[in-house]
Amino acid sequence: MEKGIRIAELFRDEKKWLGKTALVQGWVKTMRDSKAGVGFIELNDGSTLKGLQIVTQLEGRDYSAILKQITTGSAILAEGLVSASPGKGQSIELQADRLHLYGGADPATYPLQKKRHSFEYLRQIAHLRPRTNTLGAIARVRNQLSFAIHQFFQDRGFYYVHTPVITASDCEGAGETFRVTTLDPARPPAAGLEDPYRDDFFQKPAYLTVSGQLQAEIYALALGSVYTFGPTFRAEDSNTSRHLAEFWMVEPEMAFHDLQDNLEVALAFIKYLTETMLTKCSEEVDFFTRFIEPELTKRLEKAAKSAFEIITYTEAVDILTRSKESFAYPVEWGSDLQAEHERYITEKALGRPVGITNFPRALKPFYMRVNEDQKTVAAMDILVPGIGEIIGGSQREERLDVLLEQMRLKAIAPEDYRWYVELREFGSAPHSGFGLGFERLIQFVTGIPNIREAIPFPRTPGHAEF
Repeated sequence: MEKGIRIAELFRDEKKWLGKTALVQGWVKTMRDSKAGVGFIELNDGSTLKGLQIVTQLEGRDYSAILKQITTGSAILAEGLVSASPGKGQSIELQADRLHLYGGADPATYPLQKKRHSFEYLRQIAHLRPRTNTLGAIARVRNQLSFAIHQFFQDRGFYYVHTPVITASDCEGAGETFRVTTLDPARPPAAGLEDPYRDDFFQKPAYLTVSGQLQAEIYALALGSVYTFGPTFRAEDSNTSRHLAEFWMVEPEMAFHDLQDNLEVALAFIKYLTETMLTKCSEEVDFFTRFIEPELTKRLEKAAKSAFEIITYTEAVDILTRSKESFAYPVEWGSDLQAEHERYITEKALGRPVGITNFPRALKPFYMRVNEDQKTVAAMDILVPGIGEIIGGSQREERLDVLLEQMRLKAIAPEDYRWYVELREFGSAPHSGFGLGFERLIQFVTGIPNIREAIPFPRTPGHAEF
């Protein structure tokens, strides 16, 4: 198979390529013929937003037969001289002296024509939507930020730990888990069996993980600083623009780190990722600012360069109660902050990303460290404009007696988490960590309004295609 040059590389080093022969491969975005007997093909290979113009000069070389077969959506090879382009909005073009058609596309049935399609429509053709400008750009952003996540933690001495996808524990204790079983639902175990899971694959209840945090704590209390980055699952019957049933989480855990240390790492992490977006994905940032969110570039620059505002939960409630906004959800101390509250704080009240600390004890899971006031826990949320919460974390409860009391209050049986309790019996140490929802990060850095566009194959209630 002949190997060509990526179109992004051709544009990046166009001065080097001018006057030289190049071979490119990709998919036809558009094509047209001029009255002067010249054909123009816009070719894209997914490496950049810009398409490369392929010029087919018919005089002296008969391309008519193959040009009749090449249509929008076709996969082709083009080889020829790279020349300066006289056309508006393009610096170079390729003067083809060889064309090869890999696979055609029937113009009568090809779903992606030269027009703007709704995101709702594109979700129905997830096998083709990466070929669009928007979804292709999101895919490149996910790739770049995935690499940046590993780079951030590796440069700081963290170890990458692969936590299990199948687990017997529900980290959040909310019960919104997907059951994993080999039992035939049409033939459930007989009632009254001493061990109803005897014939199940794992011989005990097992679920898709909602978080790798608890398992990451095991390795943090052995290696110091670790992180996980993988898929998680939540059976929450929610069809909002902010929720998915399958999503990716980044979860660092750090031994000998308190809440303040945790907050500092989280803020540095957000700044690093937004700086990466601005420097490594500038073409995509310009595109999303132009077509999706006009304030995106300013928003990213502020997140990358400005100091975050740090307030307590109590101060956040005070800001909200003193506002003149009509919120759909009432605000009072002890109630959870909703997305509308988070966005008001970041977009209107303070006008910047915000860190909120010390939440009511009753609101948070059993593993968060109880503060001296006995009413709050050493928890933190990082809020960003346009999204709301993007990071949630805490100092973990390292005191055995307090952890057991928390489990009692949350109606969690210690015997179900015996290994977690033993971490407090055998060399317990202060430690903390946080979780970042990768798709919410993608929403933040692209301005995409619906999280279903932030992941290649969205899984939501009633939808598990592809």
